[in-house]
Amino acid sequence: MFDIVAGVLILTGLALVATVWRLHRLYPEVRWDWSRIDLSELSFPDGFLWGAATAAHQVEGGNTNNNWSRWELSTDESGKPRIHNGQRSGSACEHYTRYPKDIERLRDELGLGSYRFSLEWSRIEPEEGHFDLDAIQHYGDVIDELIASGVTPMVTLHHFTHPLWFEDKGSFEKEENLDYFVRFSERMFSEYGDRVKLWCTHNEPGPFATMGWGMGVFPPGVRSPKRLGLVLTNLMRSHCRVYAAIKAMPGGDKAQVGLVKNIFQFDPWRRWNPTHWALTRSLEETYNSSILRLFRGEPFTIRVPGLMNVREDIPGAELDFIGLNYYSHLLLSPLMPTSPPFKVLARPGDVVTDFPYCSYPEGFYRALMSVGELDKPIYVTENGIPDARDDRRAEFIQKYMYAMSRAISDGCDVRGYYYWSLLDNFEWAEGYDMRFGLFAVDFETQKRTLRDGAKAYVDIVRGHRNG
Repeated sequence: MFDIVAGVLILTGLALVATVWRLHRLYPEVRWDWSRIDLSELSFPDGFLWGAATAAHQVEGGNTNNNWSRWELSTDESGKPRIHNGQRSGSACEHYTRYPKDIERLRDELGLGSYRFSLEWSRIEPEEGHFDLDAIQHYGDVIDELIASGVTPMVTLHHFTHPLWFEDKGSFEKEENLDYFVRFSERMFSEYGDRVKLWCTHNEPGPFATMGWGMGVFPPGVRSPKRLGLVLTNLMRSHCRVYAAIKAMPGGDKAQVGLVKNIFQFDPWRRWNPTHWALTRSLEETYNSSILRLFRGEPFTIRVPGLMNVREDIPGAELDFIGLNYYSHLLLSPLMPTSPPFKVLARPGDVVTDFPYCSYPEGFYRALMSVGELDKPIYVTENGIPDARDDRRAEFIQKYMYAMSRAISDGCDVRGYYYWSLLDNFEWAEGYDMRFGLFAVDFETQKRTLRDGAKAYVDIVRGHRNG
């Protein structure tokens, strides 16, 4: 009997070792020897779009009628404010009124040729079925200002915020509510489609659903894997329906409509540990692979034993481009906390940012190669570093630009890059403490100052603006 048990244990151990070795080879944690790399060896295609990005609620100021404005006033179960240090978006960067000078800075000080921004649905349709003509005119004026400045607009239809009336109906948790977002999107294309050719339907459906319905740190503050799976499914349905609706409209055939996918790779903290691999592969499947598979013609599938089991045939899974938001990867252990504050796991030599993650330019390359498998044009719709001291930004930019150039030389069809962010802004649950901006913002005086670290981006753009 002892011999049988011992034999089973030995065979099980050997099987685990073989599995870990196979995973190690299939999913390497790429690391480059930067001492052997010339960061000036960059190449980008003709017509490459260089830009910067913002989102309405984070920069405009005065947004008081959306899901986030209510969330900022609430507290969690222990009575603590939802936002770090009890901060509120408030007047933010006053970009709603200061946009002409900000566009001028983008063009003249940075030398950029494109701007990605979002439309604040709660301003445009503050009450169900009532469209505010002044708000519609405002965003039309922004678009006209961009075009007159020689700057290509890229519009995001949903960047984490929506009207309170839509939130109170259950937002994207209910499939029947998708009609409202499709109607809003059609109205926006009818207003701006003659001037805007680059459209993003949803920004980061994974984080939006995970933080709001999985971890409960974004509105509506739910912690339910089942409801998280439902929201993710409906966001995919929503994209597909909006894509079809725009394409059916006059001028829709000339528009480029895409989805913005955030990728944080999940890598095991201990690469020899089977439990670390099991955790990371499960999260990779849920967070990254499920969405990418949908646009390869497969059913939308999420399987987390005991938590989620989603398999949906979603018709019309099309896109003209894939938007990639990339910042870093996450090294994971099953013993890590599942709610803030999160612990940073780092390899020796890693540069830790102000957020709980590290700079990882090799991961940017990995992410580009991964979405490149969709065989669609790629726009890097967000990439940047939270760096209040501004002592890591220049190196971050130089190394990430090298990683992008390397991916392009290895076959990725990258058409443009948007740094996050143009301005310091309200960074959701982190409030104003995370300083991503190429321009530092003094929120008392609203003074903008170009950061020294941002000049690395300016230099690269100037050197490669014509290809």
